[in-house]
Amino acid sequence: MSEQDGSEQARKTAGALEYLTGFGNEHSSEAVPGALPIGRNSPQRAPLGLYAEQLSGSAFTEPRAHNRRSWLYRIRPSAAHPPFTRTGNGNLRTGPFAEAPADPNRLRWNPLPDPAPGTDFLSGLWTLGGNGDAARRTGMAVHLYAANAPMTDRVFSDSDGELLIVPERGGLLLHTEFGLLGAGPGEVALVPRGVRFRVELLDGDARGYVCENYGRPFELPYLGPIGANGLAAARDFRAPVAAYEDGERPTEVVNKFCGNLWSATYDHSPLDVVAWHGNHVPYVYDLHRFNVLGSLSYDHPDPSIFTVLTSPSDTPGLAGVDFVVFAPRWLVGEDTFRPPYFHRNVMSEYMGLIEGAYDAKTAGPGGFVPGGGSLHNMMSAHGPDRETFDKASAAELKPQKIKDGLAFMFETRWPIIATAQAAEAGHLQHGYDDVWQGLQRHFRA
Repeated sequence: MSEQDGSEQARKTAGALEYLTGFGNEHSSEAVPGALPIGRNSPQRAPLGLYAEQLSGSAFTEPRAHNRRSWLYRIRPSAAHPPFTRTGNGNLRTGPFAEAPADPNRLRWNPLPDPAPGTDFLSGLWTLGGNGDAARRTGMAVHLYAANAPMTDRVFSDSDGELLIVPERGGLLLHTEFGLLGAGPGEVALVPRGVRFRVELLDGDARGYVCENYGRPFELPYLGPIGANGLAAARDFRAPVAAYEDGERPTEVVNKFCGNLWSATYDHSPLDVVAWHGNHVPYVYDLHRFNVLGSLSYDHPDPSIFTVLTSPSDTPGLAGVDFVVFAPRWLVGEDTFRPPYFHRNVMSEYMGLIEGAYDAKTAGPGGFVPGGGSLHNMMSAHGPDRETFDKASAAELKPQKIKDGLAFMFETRWPIIATAQAAEAGHLQHGYDDVWQGLQRHFRA
């Protein structure tokens, strides 16, 4: 089958997918009636000759509200595999990050260059930077991906963390142990720690961003005074229904473990789960469904009000990493500078652009464009560029709809240390500081 035919088939498959709905739910699904045991998890003989297996995404004894686990009923147990051997890491890097010193400068990159022909999602992962220590399950990493080929007879799993995938160009079809997910630009997909998956392309090529979260799994943020509703609704998160592969052909399984890639060739596909139940599951979410809240009187709210998902740390209110979206919204503040204000922040911010433009940054050549990204580490001064400041300061303050932009931010408690390949990349923009030059003195005593 040609890659074009493969993409067409993947689009048809993605268009016909059904989902389970709800974030953090105790879902259950079976691809064959009777495959799920009733009244117990591990009967003496599992139905249909399947093997019962638990996948634990948290310690057994964590509080019920934080406990993540799923029971899988599969054709072969995961234990039936040959030894793994080390393989090359490509452009993938993992914390602790020590290739280059932490840089206080503001940095911005153009999109990744197009990859060589035959590059699949795994081969196309490129690490920009991160923090923490994957082996200690703290911190995060920022990756980008560019791919033009499907993962054929190849499966990936990440023991170091969960993967939040943010497509920017081209749709993805994710075949996971739990079933299939389709995710295109404007949506995000999350693959939990340890879950095996492979990626097909819906549009011939694909590009986007990935947050690898080493810490506590992402959860919905507390709403506090907002009340019971707002931001991301739990019911809008979609989990797959069971769908299995019963392939008897060699399949490469690549496992990311403590920063390195390890490979083993199975004699079957490990995506052979016929039924499952639990809450350690992959999901997809449409960012256009985010219920944006904002000020109805004056001032620009802190960007924390745009948080979709958060990975809590051991300090209440301080996230290991937040995922924040700047979605279409109305601006109505009176006597208010409406773009995001100038600020310095104890948190570190990596921002990417999915579509359109961001209201605090100028687009166009050498600017902030879809597929590109900026890094503002802790206490680095940033805010709107000169052109945006001048325009917003003189604008008529009538209700304004921001309708053509979709940006996001990975915000983290620790500095994001750029990798050597990111610090030396050809698509790193030189002279980024210049966007703030020309902010003139207006002081009048």
